[in-house]
Amino acid sequence: MVLLVLVFAGCGGGGSADPTPVVRALHTEVVAEYPHDPKAFTQGLEMVGGRLFESTGLFGASTIREVDRATGTVIRSAPIQETFFAEGMTALGDGRLVQLTWKAGRAAVWDIDTFVQVDTWAYGGQGWGVCLLDADTLVVSDGSATLAFRSTADFRRLRGVQVTEAGMPVDRLNELECVDGTVWANVWHTDRMVAIDPGTGAVTAVVDASGLPVDRAALGPEDVLNGIAHDPTTGRFLLTGKRWPTLYEVEFVAD
Repeated sequence: MVLLVLVFAGCGGGGSADPTPVVRALHTEVVAEYPHDPKAFTQGLEMVGGRLFESTGLFGASTIREVDRATGTVIRSAPIQETFFAEGMTALGDGRLVQLTWKAGRAAVWDIDTFVQVDTWAYGGQGWGVCLLDADTLVVSDGSATLAFRSTADFRRLRGVQVTEAGMPVDRLNELECVDGTVWANVWHTDRMVAIDPGTGAVTAVVDASGLPVDRAALGPEDVLNGIAHDPTTGRFLLTGKRWPTLYEVEFVAD
């Protein structure tokens, strides 16, 4: 009897489950294509109430802008300080946008309708991508495998989590998009995006975007995939890259 109990326990009756999550393999399926400013060094995209906003980088050329999605025309824009290199951007849900800078340790807070800068938030380290997880929490990347969680009130750091895939760190996390409790991230200098559980840091899905029909031979070495916006009206995503001439509306489809 004792032997039978021990065998049953050893077979999983009282054991722990494998904590490694199943990682879904996805690819992009293009639904529509739109013109995109080929001079825009895209750092972040955001859909807000059917309007498309974009952050562009480079020293002396960084902007925040509203873009006509159908034509790619810049409806309006505002420059950021010339000594700053703008990075990711997201809406705060209260009529403001926050835009990171690469190494300046400053985030610009903008009024979404006037593009008047209404605040500046200071932080340590680099800023790469940012998205709104919930009303109180922003998720921020810095090019490493760690995501920081910060307050929407004052950008104070709340906690951090290391992102892993099959137990291994996933670094070079860049542009972020939060959708229904999942954090989607570009992996810089690759055609990969990952879906991340913000509670554990585990990657739950990997998106292969190498099939996007951009002419890569015409692009420079830094003109890589960068820019993720979720359209809540369709459930689809908008993707582009640095100095890409096209904005792609896509669905993420299982392989």
